[in-house]
Amino acid sequence: MSVLIIIDQTENQIKKSSYEALTYGVSVAHQLGTNADALVLGTVKDNLSELGKYGIKKVYTISNTILNIVDAQVYAAAIATATTETGANILIFSHNQTGKAVAARVSARLQAGIVTGACSLPDTTNGFVVKKTVFSGKAFANVSINTPIKIIAINPNSFHTSFKEGIADVSELNITVASPKIKVIEVNKISGEVPLTEADIVVSGGRGLKGPENWGILLDLAKELGAATACSRPVGDAHWRPHHEHVGQTGVQIAPNLYIAIGISGAIQHLAGVNRSKVIVVINKDPEAPFFKAADYGIVGDAFEIVPQLTEAIRKINTNA
Repeated sequence: MSVLIIIDQTENQIKKSSYEALTYGVSVAHQLGTNADALVLGTVKDNLSELGKYGIKKVYTISNTILNIVDAQVYAAAIATATTETGANILIFSHNQTGKAVAARVSARLQAGIVTGACSLPDTTNGFVVKKTVFSGKAFANVSINTPIKIIAINPNSFHTSFKEGIADVSELNITVASPKIKVIEVNKISGEVPLTEADIVVSGGRGLKGPENWGILLDLAKELGAATACSRPVGDAHWRPHHEHVGQTGVQIAPNLYIAIGISGAIQHLAGVNRSKVIVVINKDPEAPFFKAADYGIVGDAFEIVPQLTEAIRKINTNA
């Protein structure tokens, strides 16, 4: 039995969530008394041998440029073949956009049991049981996997990364990559911003800011914190902010270390997309806003008074640091 960790990359660079998957996968391997390896699809600029500091001994690569663009069917076929060639029994994915599209397809190809949204190491005292979040993070379920090959997709920011000294061997797998059935004609991407799914801090605004002309106070705060900006669905629907900033059940689902919600009531659909944040801070003038029930810290007051004061206080700290 061995563990194979799927490394997620974009624009030839490894994503932050993959380092969490590495730490998780290595911990699973240690728990089972086996080894953990990694699989990288496409071409990356990072020094792959340095992934050894996360505890893996070998990095397998499939350096085909076709894999630089995620096609779920092509990815699933390549990963399934790599699993067979390496003899891995446990696959570890990140439960992000790529993982959600690919892991289930790999499961079907390998007839492997799968748990998505895992939030802790498996319990192997009596079988192989994995704890996962359900009902948009409001509850947990313990799922037993009984198949020979097992797949786990872990929630982003649910497992702290750790590393030590180590160098991994890098070797290329001679695997034929199928041509995608879908042709990508054009890619439009946002530049110059912190990606929401990778951000440690997110500052988000809702209808309480009253209009797009007032968004400057939120942008100033985000700049001082080095944070990404987000918004609630009504704000995106009203075109106050671009739709790619919409977070929630029907938007981008995030799990930053700090989420600051300004002028957002906290409808259940919004909470479903942000409730995995480590710390939630709510600023709202309505003391009965539902968001306060989910918040770690809450400030009742006028955002137009509080946010500039908060920004100035952080600016002074940054200046004196």
